[in-house]
Amino acid sequence: MDQASGLNRNGKTSRVKVIAVASGKGGVGKTNTVINLATSLAGFGDRVMVLDADLGLGNLDVMLGLAPEYNLKHLFSGEKELSEILVEGPRKIRIIPAASGIQEVTRSGTREQQVLMEQLSAYEDELDFLLIDAAAGISDMVTGFVRAADAALVVATPEPTSMTDAYALMKVLCNRYGEKKFYLLLNQVADENEARQIYGQLSRVGEKFLDITLIFLGYIPKDASIPRAVRRQQAVVEMEPQAPAAQAYVELARRLRRLPLNDKSGGLHYFWQRLTGAG
Repeated sequence: MDQASGLNRNGKTSRVKVIAVASGKGGVGKTNTVINLATSLAGFGDRVMVLDADLGLGNLDVMLGLAPEYNLKHLFSGEKELSEILVEGPRKIRIIPAASGIQEVTRSGTREQQVLMEQLSAYEDELDFLLIDAAAGISDMVTGFVRAADAALVVATPEPTSMTDAYALMKVLCNRYGEKKFYLLLNQVADENEARQIYGQLSRVGEKFLDITLIFLGYIPKDASIPRAVRRQQAVVEMEPQAPAAQAYVELARRLRRLPLNDKSGGLHYFWQRLTGAG
């Protein structure tokens, strides 16, 4: 990668967009969002990799009925290469299973960071999107991934605790790291009116007290197809593509593909620079 021009090894502009999906609290459907967003992007022909960065509750593989034999622990120990721990999800999305040690990736100068950086960079020419399923909450690990990504997608539900915790996450990222732009996805809402009302509340508070820009990326309606898909360990966009929630995920992917990320985007190289604090 040419640091000055943002070109990859073939002399082409890097296309990889790094999206961190986060939430202020657990139980809001964040991982399910990552699964269906990744599957929807793949449905558009995009090449997608997912990093399960939820150390405590990393269950993305379980939700897809996958049983990875290896994970990041084996990569960091030197037992396996990244290509050997990757598992394939729906529509050929590639998944990096979570493991202890992922928190070290967000700490500058660690061996784990260097190992993952070097091996993931080999996929620069093979990816269009890298989605990071960050842990819930406001730990240093979460904020490290979120602030390094090209875009931060914050998932929340209409529950007051979810909205409060989503605001707390944005507040930390703004006050500590100067992050000023966030994308909001509202999950489990009754209809668009409810989603717009909640977005309006969060947006006004964010602008008034934090001077941040909160962009409404969409909403996922309450839909019985979601728990059915979870029980069958499938992405709802594959199991019931005509369901309202499935169509909402596809629309979310469509909007994400159109996002102008030129202010930060520079591919995996610049993602690592931001993560290490070098950029």
